[in-house]
Parts: sequence; structure tokens; C-alpha cells
Amino acid sequence: MPFTSTLLGRTGLKVGRLGLGAAYGVPALAIEEAFERGVNYFYWGAARRGMMAEGIRRLAKKNRERMVVVVQNYWPWARLIPKSLTRALKELKLDYVDVLLFSTFRKRPNHRAIDMALQLKEKGLIHHLGLACHHRSLFAEVEKEKVFDIYHIRYNAVHRGAENDVFPLIPKNDGPGIVIFTATCHTKLLRRGYNPENERTPRATDCYRFVLSHLSVHVCISGPQDLKHTRENLKTLDVGSMTEKELAWMRRVGDHIYHK
Repeated sequence: MPFTSTLLGRTGLKVGRLGLGAAYGVPALAIEEAFERGVNYFYWGAARRGMMAEGIRRLAKKNRERMVVVVQNYWPWARLIPKSLTRALKELKLDYVDVLLFSTFRKRPNHRAIDMALQLKEKGLIHHLGLACHHRSLFAEVEKEKVFDIYHIRYNAVHRGAENDVFPLIPKNDGPGIVIFTATCHTKLLRRGYNPENERTPRATDCYRFVLSHLSVHVCISGPQDLKHTRENLKTLDVGSMTEKELAWMRRVGDHIYHK
């Protein structure tokens, strides 16, 4: 069955299953075309590319309430968070962002930084807080506080640890929104040289379908470079979930790359 829109956990936000990230330079025209196909989760993250900013500005003129705009925060120092957010809002020409995403690799953001973000939330400049992390055990720990409504998690056919360390520990009722990044394992899954000789090499759409076939996942971030790649990625939505046979194939490929 095709992938249709869903609610992003306890945020109540209605989202398309495929998201767009800015890192590889997706142009404004591609963003607009993707939006018409139901893509509305825009991750203006580690790389704040001007082309995605232009696409967001164009769409927001008439469609702001249907968009979910995510801005990333790397600063551990509370005093720098408002400045970074203000710059982002100015460039995007928005009054608020739907998600301020804290990015960390090992530990919970410090109390001062979170308190500052909560103050900005009270002012209406942020609607939700998110957390991105490579340290999987942290998600179950911070979930007890219910401060973060959205988690960005690394998960793909090569790195499937979240299946045991994260997904089973996150409540299904009133749980957070689960968003996946690095679905292609930094393109390793797409390269023939990394794959076993007797297996078909996955395409990007296969990687996204693998991720979205897990019932715990709400959104998978894609990072197209141009309109052609965007259109190819959008086929993910039409084809839908993988069969058990396809999932087994992706796991075999992933295991080969992991052990290699």
C-alpha cells in the first residue's frame, strides 16, 4: 500500500512520510513539487542551504499551517540559541519554527540550554523541541521527562540497533514523533562496491521504504540533490511498504556492509 500522511506522535502534526533535508542542495522548485505530493517535513538542519530557504519562503506565503519546518541547534550555550533562531527566522521569513532540533552525540543537552528553548517556546517562536542523537540509550532516558516531542534517530539496513534499543522502549500511546536520518548509510547501501556480489544493489527508494516499513517510524528524511533525484525519491510514497522478502534482502545487504 502507498505511504500516506500520518500524525507525528504526540505533536499532533500531520506529516507526509518522506521528509526533505537541505544538506545536498535540493532546489526550491523541487521543494514545491514535493510539497504538492504531500511532503511537508522540511529539515533545514546542519547545512542551512539558501535554496531550501527559498523553497520554504515560497510555500509559506500560502501554506504555512500545512508545513513542518525544522531548524537545528548545535549550541550547548543558552545565550547563543536565541541569536541562532532569530537568524533562521529572518532568513526563512517566518514568525516561528515548528521544531527546534537539539543535536548531540552522547548526552542530554544541559538544563540552561533547554530552559532557554522552553522560554522561546512560551513566546511562540518554537512550537516543539526535538532531539537528534547517535547514542541510542539516551532516547529512553530523556523520554521520561517528556521535554522533547520529536526524536531524530539513525536507522538503516546496516545500522539496525534502534530496533532493539529505541523503538521497543518508546511508548506507542502519546509517544514522540520518530524521524529517521541516514537511511542510505551515507550512500554505502547505494554503491555496488559495498554490496555482496550475488545481491541486487539497493536504490535510494529501497532504503527509504525499508525504514518506513517499520511501524515505529513516522518520517524518513531524504536528501536529494536536484529535481530528478527528488522525483525518483517520491516514488517511495507510491510503492509503499516492503514485503517480508524485500526486507530480508535489505537485511542481508546491510549485514554484509556492516561486517565488511
